[in-house]
Amino acid sequence: MMLGLLGDLAGGVGLFLLGMHLMTTGMQQAAGHGLKKALQAATGSPLKGLASGILITAIVQSSSAVTIATIGFVNAGLLKLRQSITVIYGCNIGTTMTGWLVALIGFQVKISAFALPMVAIGMLLKLIGGDHKVSHLGMALAGFGLFFIGLDYLKNAFDGLDSYLPLDQMTDSALGLILCVLAGFILTLLMQSSSAAMAITLSLTAAGSIPIASAGALVIGANLGTTSTAILSVIGATSNAKRIAAAHVIFNLITGLIGVVLLVLLAGIINNDLKNLNLVILLAAFHTLFNLIGVAILWPFTNHLEQFLNRRFCSQEERFGQPRFLDKTILASPSLAVEAMKNELSRVSVLTSKMAKAAVSAELSETAKLTTSMHSVHELNEQIGEYNQKIAQNNLTTEISEILPSAMRITRYYSEIARLSALIPQYYEYIEQLSDRSIREQVHSYQHSTIELIDSCKIADNSCISGIESRKLIKRLEHKYQTIKSLILESSIKGTLNPQDSILLLDALSHIHRLSEQVEKAARFWSSLTPMQSRDSAINQ
Repeated sequence: MMLGLLGDLAGGVGLFLLGMHLMTTGMQQAAGHGLKKALQAATGSPLKGLASGILITAIVQSSSAVTIATIGFVNAGLLKLRQSITVIYGCNIGTTMTGWLVALIGFQVKISAFALPMVAIGMLLKLIGGDHKVSHLGMALAGFGLFFIGLDYLKNAFDGLDSYLPLDQMTDSALGLILCVLAGFILTLLMQSSSAAMAITLSLTAAGSIPIASAGALVIGANLGTTSTAILSVIGATSNAKRIAAAHVIFNLITGLIGVVLLVLLAGIINNDLKNLNLVILLAAFHTLFNLIGVAILWPFTNHLEQFLNRRFCSQEERFGQPRFLDKTILASPSLAVEAMKNELSRVSVLTSKMAKAAVSAELSETAKLTTSMHSVHELNEQIGEYNQKIAQNNLTTEISEILPSAMRITRYYSEIARLSALIPQYYEYIEQLSDRSIREQVHSYQHSTIELIDSCKIADNSCISGIESRKLIKRLEHKYQTIKSLILESSIKGTLNPQDSILLLDALSHIHRLSEQVEKAARFWSSLTPMQSRDSAINQ
């Protein structure tokens, strides 16, 4: 009999987790760009960030999924750290909706009357939906049914388990409350789902297996356990990801402490005076209450928290060659990953633009820096290329499939700009020692025009000049290059220019010419990194 109960318990947890996974995955895929739009709304104000976090987590039923998406938006430059912190506040309130869902439906309604039909309808929609949104909604609906079927097994298992394990006696002490907090944390850590830990806690409470105060301690532990998911997800991740995870941990530690204080103060009242109330609903209300109090306490200090986090986790930003935006946690969302890659390329653009100007300006003091910068660009471009390949391993839309080769093309242009910028300085002395004053002035004029091209093609706010404008600039520069090239060849034939000097000078000009071509091509192809819909909206503005 005991083995049968344990089997039902394990099976119930498994069905519950499977249902949560299908529901979360289905809702995320059905939402598609809707999730992105909802999170973008968080950029409006901190209150909108809070509301977005609550709403999206309540719909998707996964605070971890929303946290990872938030990390992606910060890395993609769509969310500031302050807004992301308020989204994290909202996530922690939104995840309490699972408790309400279980308390109001799972223990008040006959599950068999609707759970199995939901699974049947969901799978039917999945089969007939193909690749459309209705298919993903079907999977979410089937997951919703499995969620409650698993909950039903948990209820039945705990109804009989208390006769074998006197849990109410094991937890009826201060030490027992501490152990319950720890148990809730471990449950969440092992299952990577605070919702599953919450369902187990509510089932124990409904079966009368543990006192309500001990159940409250389990809820606090489960709430703290969500930090384990955030911590595990940012191992080896970017600085922004670590800052958001740290905000998540800090918030949960504070709300956990608030929950413990409330529990200690109210334990006697809860255990003795509230036994006639619906304890399952009371527990869900307690979960929501200490998270709301946590938000109320932390809200005035959000700016201070942001400043504190900005001063931490800076090791990856000390060297340019370390990425700031390429985060592994968002690879499952190709649109976010592409935006992160574009932001990383924007960083490369800024550095290579500075390198090109320093090289063409013949600034001797920059020679050593240019070589160091070249290695940093090559190192970062290699990581961008690897990230590009990882994005390609997902199921991609046609639009994103077309963006990835363009990103690699632009990466190649930047690598070549960096290489040429480090190469050009070796010709400085030959340019400055030219005996023919006319040629030297022509070379200086060409250098000046090249710098104007570099400035014109600079990436600003993730945008650049149009392809038509860049081609006009490069054509004018091409004409100037051919003119000075002919002048050098004529001077060499006439003997007014040393043959060796003419060869070295032509080499230098050829490198500058190629550098300008790479700068123009990178600018021309930059718009291809933006999805067509966004490109069109930008043009119409």
